[in-house]
Amino acid sequence: MALWPFGKKNKNAPAQPDTDSAKGLTGEAADVVKNEAELRTEDSQRSDADTMVVGEPAVESATESKDDSDDSGVAEAGHEAEAVIPHDAVGGNTGPFDGDNVDINDFDFTDFAVSVLNLGSIQIPLPQDSQVQVEMAEEGPRMLHVITRHGRVTPVAFASPNSGGLWESASEEIAEGMRNDGMPAVFELGPWGREIVGQGDGGVIRIIGVEGPRWMYRVTLAAPDAEAENMARLGREMVARSFVYRGNTPVLAGEALPVQLPAELAAQLQQAMAEAQAQQEHAGQDGPQGAAEDGETN
Repeated sequence: MALWPFGKKNKNAPAQPDTDSAKGLTGEAADVVKNEAELRTEDSQRSDADTMVVGEPAVESATESKDDSDDSGVAEAGHEAEAVIPHDAVGGNTGPFDGDNVDINDFDFTDFAVSVLNLGSIQIPLPQDSQVQVEMAEEGPRMLHVITRHGRVTPVAFASPNSGGLWESASEEIAEGMRNDGMPAVFELGPWGREIVGQGDGGVIRIIGVEGPRWMYRVTLAAPDAEAENMARLGREMVARSFVYRGNTPVLAGEALPVQLPAELAAQLQQAMAEAQAQQEHAGQDGPQGAAEDGETN
């Protein structure tokens, strides 16, 4: 199965600037099934209050990533798909890499990405013509997505025991939850082992899991049927260029590693939230006032 070669960065080239961290985002392993079921909803059906797109779309670079090989990654379906294919996140040629031991600045991803999004526990390349979307909850940011030309990418990193095995058990639980929710789901073999593929109404969800040193990286791809294969290829390329930072902070196995928004992105999000709140307050003031005025005219 073909993977995607990329070279080390020229040492004379300027290093990629660090991004400051801001408001934290955390996830719960117990929300996995719920989150995957919600991904079946088309983005167009979501209200502006539920999601906010922050940041300008990335400009397509002149250099396109070229890969004419058949890397769909589908070798077999069902429970026969091997749960985990051994992956060297430190000394291997492709990622996801262990960011605590591998320096992202040693790599050149300019053939594929226009920038790298630094989320603290994850650094993920942003492909050409992509943008970042933050899903909101009442208590604040809930989940982060990368919107691409083919579909949506949702990355999450989890703490994992030294012995591994988290993806094998988690994939069984997620697939069962999807089936219980009425979505047909099967296992297919991908570059890193088992991938969960669910078929929804007019769309496909593919969940990729990779185990590294004391972490598990889970990436959910959601795309319409016509773009499912393109999304699978692009999503795997993003995974192969991702870096996960477990750190030394104690985190229970199965819990999501904390995610921090870059300062610029957090500022844009806070501005969008403030504008949305102002609009809601304005609408609330107009409602009673309009009713009172109507009462006076009668």
